[in-house]
Amino acid sequence: MPRTPRWTKGKVQNGVIEFKLTSWKYFSDFINQILLDYTTYIFRGHSEIKWKLEPTLDRIIKRPESPKREAHLNAFRYETRGRRGSNPPGMNSANDWWALGQHHGLHTPLLDWTESPFVALYFAASEAHKSKSRNLTVFALSQDSIGYLNDIINDDDEIELVNNLKPTVKIVRPQSDENSRLVSQRGLFTRGPNNIDLETWVREYDDEKIGYSLIKISLPSTGIQDCLRYLNRMNINHSTLFPDLTGASEHCNKHLTINKY
Repeated sequence: MPRTPRWTKGKVQNGVIEFKLTSWKYFSDFINQILLDYTTYIFRGHSEIKWKLEPTLDRIIKRPESPKREAHLNAFRYETRGRRGSNPPGMNSANDWWALGQHHGLHTPLLDWTESPFVALYFAASEAHKSKSRNLTVFALSQDSIGYLNDIINDDDEIELVNNLKPTVKIVRPQSDENSRLVSQRGLFTRGPNNIDLETWVREYDDEKIGYSLIKISLPSTGIQDCLRYLNRMNINHSTLFPDLTGASEHCNKHLTINKY
């Protein structure tokens, strides 16, 4: 009998393609064989395949032009007074403030990404273990494609503005030393047009001439505890990704719920 394939490949549709892995055990092989030579991809993990690539603020404030967005950020700036230490570093842009809030639970227009596919897998697997979901997904987004699509949008005068801006996607890499989690997770953010999820954005503007702009790597959650144990042996866990007391606590909790973690 022929062996069950490690993964199946879907069709490219407007720059988006899905690979379905038959087990988490083949994730490393997939990265090694498909993505190892492509260094501009960034990754994000979801514990549910149906979840959209949309930031938390878009789920709450539906109108792109709503003044509540700026008011929300100004309120956060105000509430952080005296809570960033005695000599806090300067924050040079709104995105720096959004990034600081993102890692402290603030609803923001940013999406978290990481340069490591295995860190993305950890976040997806950890949440899937909690929620007992049946499938999980790791998204891979090409930064080269983002630049290419942004150029198309900026050069097309017929494309309508969103909140008085061209609907481009920005890569946000905060330079502040205040966020140790971001460093540990090799993290960065995307900020897209308000109220357009990232997959929809790619499908709308991709002309399929540049390969895979967005890759969806889906896999079953079967054996998810072994997946987390494997990643722990790779030193990918809450203790290393969240270098604070919250991370230490969550790491210890994993030892209670996962045998031989």
